[in-house]
Amino acid sequence: MTALIPGFDYRRVSVGDVTLNVAVGGRGDPIVLLRGFPQTHLAWRHVATELAADHQVICPDLRGYGASDKPADDAGHTVYSKRTMAADITALAGRLGHDRFAVAGHDRGAGVAFRAALDHPDRISHLAVLGVIPSVDLWQAMTVQLGAVLFHLYFMAHPAPFPERMIGADPDGYFGHFLDVWVSDPGAIPADVRAAYLDAARGPESIRAICADYRAGAFVDGRHDDEDRALGRQLTMPVTALWNQPAGTAPPFDYEEVWRTWAPRLSSVALDGGHLLPDDRPKEVAAALRALLSQVDQI
Repeated sequence: MTALIPGFDYRRVSVGDVTLNVAVGGRGDPIVLLRGFPQTHLAWRHVATELAADHQVICPDLRGYGASDKPADDAGHTVYSKRTMAADITALAGRLGHDRFAVAGHDRGAGVAFRAALDHPDRISHLAVLGVIPSVDLWQAMTVQLGAVLFHLYFMAHPAPFPERMIGADPDGYFGHFLDVWVSDPGAIPADVRAAYLDAARGPESIRAICADYRAGAFVDGRHDDEDRALGRQLTMPVTALWNQPAGTAPPFDYEEVWRTWAPRLSSVALDGGHLLPDDRPKEVAAALRALLSQVDQI
């Protein structure tokens, strides 16, 4: 049986050159939830059903992931840039009748949410970013030791088809590694959800798209961030940054310090858990999002 978010309607929505797989549930002010690597929209299943009590919750698979379209990359890696994906999301919200909406993203989805808030500030009422810092800050902060832990950022950014061939030799082993080590609760990803994640990622078309996403992250995304920083652009809406900080361990970055350079209206939350916070700590994530959404939207 296909894993679904209970009580949500599923539809395919065309936005420009791609069609996205989208789960929609609840009524009220809209919030879009964007998943991370190597997951699908199902990463938000617990948070989404909690928020759907009084919000319309929109959970898409980003282009290249899940059941959404996976177009071929271009030489400049713009097809999977966060700017392109952010345009998908604002178009999606518009197709669903929302001129202004909140957005929360985890991991790769956080990059898209951040870019949407910078490129379309008139459309984004609240922003939550989970588990990452902007691309330009990430690459500037990278050390040899951190690079050993975040090896996948380098590996998947290599020119095609080298990483595609290596991952294709054992996709379940490769993607499953991150599902294993990025949660603190072994039961956080049940068998049916794990199977859905792996099934969505293992095909050649999916592997190509995921690598294209990481190539954009290593090249064009950081350039876009750097250009905005040079222009002094900041996030004008309420922003919450969440990250995992297991007890007794230091985080790899000073998340709060980094995000404060972009977001004057920042609140921050460190959670004791694994990197895959929507899977691993859904109650705490939902509570943080509710606190964010309670802040006044100043257009």
